[in-house]
Amino acid sequence: MSYFTDRKPHAVLTPYPLQGHINPLFKLAKLLHLKGFHITFVHTEYNHKRLLKSRGPNALDGLPGFRFETIPDGLPPMEGGGGGGDVSQDVISLCESITKNFLPHFNDLLARLNNSANAGLIPPVSCLVFDCSMTFTMQAAEELALPIVLLCSASASTFLSGFYFRTLFEKGLIPLKDESYLTNGYLDTKVDWIPCMQNFPLKDLPSFIRTTDANDFMVEFIIEVAASVHRASAIVFNTSNELESDVMDVLTSKFPSLYAIGPFPSFLNQIPHNQLAPLDSNLWKEDTKCLQWLESKEPMSVVYVNFGSIVVMTPEQLLEFAWGLANSKKSFLWIIRPDLVIGGSVILSSEFVNETSDRGLIASWCPQEEVLNHPSIGGFLTHCGWNSTIESICAGVPMLCWPFVADQPTNCRYICNEWDIGIEVDTNVKREEVENLIHELMVGDKGKKMRQRTMELKKKAEEDTRPGGCSYMNLDKLIKEVLLKNK
Repeated sequence: MSYFTDRKPHAVLTPYPLQGHINPLFKLAKLLHLKGFHITFVHTEYNHKRLLKSRGPNALDGLPGFRFETIPDGLPPMEGGGGGGDVSQDVISLCESITKNFLPHFNDLLARLNNSANAGLIPPVSCLVFDCSMTFTMQAAEELALPIVLLCSASASTFLSGFYFRTLFEKGLIPLKDESYLTNGYLDTKVDWIPCMQNFPLKDLPSFIRTTDANDFMVEFIIEVAASVHRASAIVFNTSNELESDVMDVLTSKFPSLYAIGPFPSFLNQIPHNQLAPLDSNLWKEDTKCLQWLESKEPMSVVYVNFGSIVVMTPEQLLEFAWGLANSKKSFLWIIRPDLVIGGSVILSSEFVNETSDRGLIASWCPQEEVLNHPSIGGFLTHCGWNSTIESICAGVPMLCWPFVADQPTNCRYICNEWDIGIEVDTNVKREEVENLIHELMVGDKGKKMRQRTMELKKKAEEDTRPGGCSYMNLDKLIKEVLLKNK
């Protein structure tokens, strides 16, 4: 159904400029375009260059009614602001820079768009959609009296936990006294006063709390975001009531204009002849040869390994994963980014290559959703980023979980303890454990139960995002009650 009447509504969508935040907002942009919106999607200049490099010079030409704009991120070239690098930027430097420098550039962009609208070239801007980490931009919407929607790119549970970071300080649970508290068992301390997250140990809360600095920038940033989000017209989640019903109930009591409209992959997978399908947001060049390689493998026989766009590991950790995969004797597709290993390039021994040449494939990046939905994939060794978690559920693929930073420990808790669709790998990864867990995932009794449970969640996600489903109706409500409020 299109909401086009006499003039298309015009939504400007601005992600926090990291891969894991860009992807869900880009999917939301597609959904709004399919509902009749003119879309302006805003990249930073650095990410714009990366997209052109990875996807080709015409990748951002867009389609009628779906256009791209760019804004500087304020970082100097040596930090990734204007250079031709192909790595994720430092999160803290990026956060500091866009907080200080982004708003004037964004206001200039809005002025340019409105000048184009006055000239009859595009519809006037009618609503703004931002990543939750960009709350400082709400001032622009308030000055123009436009509806503003915030998309939480993490889970609803992670979002809820952010409201209690200040309480963690007040109760003296953070900052940690010293670095020894990371390993002396202190992080096993249970927190019993966060609604729906009772008896969560500290280690299962977002990793930003693992700081010894009373003025830690990221903790202060999250506290500030939590204090600002109430100014939004609505808050949107790439989740469903099925996955996080209790948490959504708690949040709805705090924020009356709250919408669970996910999982986005299920929404888009069910749209026939989607003209937006060729438009994508991957910042790394995808190696599509892996899809051809998967065609040669038996159903549910391949372990897919990808630790996301930000996780970095030591050479020793890489070797433990490598030999765990090799010793499992299972086929595997392993995505190894150029910047995955701390301090240098990835070097795998000729012994490992010879051992796995007939059943292993290593690529630098891939179209993850296509891979996860391939019949040959039987399990996913993942860092538990929210996008990867949702995509794995939507593909019906159970997980081995090695959470590293940010929201990943919280997601892992839900995957393994609440939904029973995954098994956690010890932080101090050892090849014997990797080998044993891969065996359990692929052919063990627990793996079979997890696969059945994941398929049940996949089916429910599909029901939620079909006409008449809860997420489908929530998207309609968001559009009618918020985004078209001024129309």
